[in-house]
Amino acid sequence: MSTHELYTAPVDRTGWGVPMSGDTRFTWEYDDGRDRLLALYQKGKDRQWDSVTRIDWDLEVDPHDVLGIPDQALAVYGTRHWDRMSERERKELRRHSASWQFSQFMHGEQGAMITGARIVESVPDLDAKFYSATQTMDEARHVEIFSRFLREKVGMVYPINSQLQNLLNDTLADSRWDMPYLGMQVLIEGLALAAFGVMRDVTTKPLPKQILAYVMQDEARHVAFGRMALRDHYRQLSTAELREREEFVIEGCHLMRDRIRGREVWINFGIDPREVDALVDDSPYMRMFQSMLFSRIVPCVKDIGLWSERIQRAYDDMGVLDMSKADLEALMAQDEDIAERLDAERFAAEEADRRAEVDAVIDEARSAP
Repeated sequence: MSTHELYTAPVDRTGWGVPMSGDTRFTWEYDDGRDRLLALYQKGKDRQWDSVTRIDWDLEVDPHDVLGIPDQALAVYGTRHWDRMSERERKELRRHSASWQFSQFMHGEQGAMITGARIVESVPDLDAKFYSATQTMDEARHVEIFSRFLREKVGMVYPINSQLQNLLNDTLADSRWDMPYLGMQVLIEGLALAAFGVMRDVTTKPLPKQILAYVMQDEARHVAFGRMALRDHYRQLSTAELREREEFVIEGCHLMRDRIRGREVWINFGIDPREVDALVDDSPYMRMFQSMLFSRIVPCVKDIGLWSERIQRAYDDMGVLDMSKADLEALMAQDEDIAERLDAERFAAEEADRRAEVDAVIDEARSAP
């Protein structure tokens, strides 16, 4: 079935293009490079994987209970809207909610794929071009994974959220070569990593857990790449140039915070999204989820040198300033370890099953007359 047939709104109304901007930069220095970035490039090559074979696509998914998490995660739970819904409508709401979330992941990964290609084209350093080429392949794999999950397991796709679209547009339309790094590697990838992490840790369903854990293993390298490149570059910028980038970060963080409200879902259920905004603000679960979304962004912004009093006030107003104390290296190492442990557990179980099958065949042969 074509993806077009699965969208909740006609996809031809959501067509979108971003004008090309900035210079294409060639470099003629092929030997030089930063050791840490070249090591990350080598890791990017070593860690390429095939979603067809690494992920167990035979696992079944209930489209009306994709993540297996409590209904308290839904902003309207316990309200008059929830009380008047039939069980069939509640099941559909769960499906729409999961579809909306994974659809935004998919669209964001396409944006990351295009941004990776843009960085290859525009960044002046060869080591950064090398790594961005591996990231572009990673992001293509992620689009493939989320697209397949939505088509085969959920059966429904949402168009790109307007806030995410605006941030991608600002990221890709800026002619300065560092802005795709800042918009994608720090803001969009940082928020995605945090959202993936929350969902990976709370889901009780094996297929979403696999997908999120394996995608996060890639994304941890991408954020590290952005930190390395921008930290070096921002040491050379003037106060005025840094302020421009801080303004971009603050605006982007507000767009990302508003994105998770999922207004498109509530509109489809005839609920005023402005009312749901207030419910989101009052929901302990949603407040926790919102704040956790900045657990990767805030310490990364601090690490790359955008840490004036102004940006600290903005994060304080958003209630996420304490996230600056997070240990990014430890978080990234944890993402790597979780994916590796999941592989070890899965393939050890499969090997045990194969041994049991062989033993059963041998026992049957021995007992035959």
